[in-house]
Amino acid sequence: MNIQIFGTKKCFDTKKAERYFKERRIKFQFIDLKEKSLSKGELSSVKNSVGLENLINKSSKDYKKLNLDKIRSADMREEILFKNPSVYVTPIVRNGKQATVGYKPEVWNEWE
Repeated sequence: MNIQIFGTKKCFDTKKAERYFKERRIKFQFIDLKEKSLSKGELSSVKNSVGLENLINKSSKDYKKLNLDKIRSADMREEILFKNPSVYVTPIVRNGKQATVGYKPEVWNEWE
C-alpha cells in the first residue's frame, strides 16, 4: 500500500485518518494542503475515483467567496478547486488509483 493523506494539521478528520493508519502500522505520507496542493495529475486521479462534487467543501468560507455556488461548468469548478486547496473536503486519502474524501475507515479496511 502506498497511502497519501492530504489535509491540514488543524482538521479533526485528518488527525483521525492519521491515527487510523498509525494504529494499524501502515506507513503513510502526510501532505499539508496549506503548504502544498494536489498536482493536476493527483487531482485528476482523485476526481476520477470520488467525483468532482464530492471534493468540494460547500461549507467552506471560501466556497461562497469564490462563487463556486454559481459556477456550473465542471472544468471551471475544477480549475478553481485546483488553485484553492482551502475548498477541498479533507482528508483526501489516496492509495494508488483509489481515493476517499473525508473519514472513511470502512473503505480503508478493504484496502488492507
